[in-house]
Amino acid sequence: MALTAKLIVGSGAVALSLVAGGGIASADPDVTAIVNTTCTYPQIMAALNEQSPAAAQQVNANPIAGAWLQQFVASPKPKRQQMVNEVRGMPAVQEYTVLINQVANSCNNY
Repeated sequence: MALTAKLIVGSGAVALSLVAGGGIASADPDVTAIVNTTCTYPQIMAALNEQSPAAAQQVNANPIAGAWLQQFVASPKPKRQQMVNEVRGMPAVQEYTVLINQVANSCNNY
């Protein structure tokens, strides 16, 4: 894998894990809610900021992670699933199931 591709995939893992924020480890985290979300990037960030200000601050401080998350939200569901599959095996992503689902399930309130 080219260095640029590794950086992009790694940034995706960072973005997804930051959105996930905190949770329990899982061999196969449930990402259904985030893949199927109808929320916009601003809604996701508002929910994330309320539920985990530290994680929201980290996304805001990392332009690559923020760009990955924006691309993720703007993508159709099959592309989102592909993006998740690319980073799914990374331990940083696997740890964060609870918050990612909380954000995905509540972001429509913002």
